Amino acid sequence: MKSAIILLSGGLDSATTLYYAKQKGFKTFCLIFDYNQRHKKEIEHAKRIARISKSGFQVIKIRLPWKGSSLLDKKIPLPVNRTMIPDEIPSTYVPARNIIFLSFAASYAESIGAGAIFIGANAIDYSGYPDCRPQFYRAYQAMVNKGMKAGVEGRTIKIYTPLIRKAKAQIIQLGLKLKAPLDLTWSCYGGGAKPCGRCDSCVLRERGFMEARGKRSEVR
Repeated sequence: MKSAIILLSGGLDSATTLYYAKQKGFKTFCLIFDYNQRHKKEIEHAKRIARISKSGFQVIKIRLPWKGSSLLDKKIPLPVNRTMIPDEIPSTYVPARNIIFLSFAASYAESIGAGAIFIGANAIDYSGYPDCRPQFYRAYQAMVNKGMKAGVEGRTIKIYTPLIRKAKAQIIQLGLKLKAPLDLTWSCYGGGAKPCGRCDSCVLRERGFMEARGKRSEVR
């Protein structure tokens, strides 16, 4: 069976991506990152999703002591109560986060002979994030092809971004179709025990569920 590395945060997008990869016939191995994020609760949700999906998983602990993001530095306020999310780089952007995560995934993939990496990046809802754009993934794919043993030897590790051009409601509809446990996903950036309902991620989640199903989301 072909194998794939899944970057699993515990959110809607990554959970849907995991189940998409499984539906495509991949044996899935998840990487879950503890980077001292404000919303560490997502880690436990990611582990539950990995177990339910019968995927292998590892929790990778890294530290970015220079911070530079409201997800890492509580002195930087989170954007909240925004009905319109502007097309700009928000304070929740973590410098080079997806570059770092993909590098771990590429190393893991080459080490175990996996031919694919799946990431739930989205250029519609997170258009302000430079590392969620299609051109970033094309450039990263070229780097993997040229800079890794697997690529040089003709065993390219393919990076898949199946949600890159889908709106949140479309992602939710796909997740439901794939029977992904969306009720186990965690989206909130607030860092509390329950979703704050005010941060951009909560707003996008609720808007997506209302458009997709006509009712609010559930989290358990």
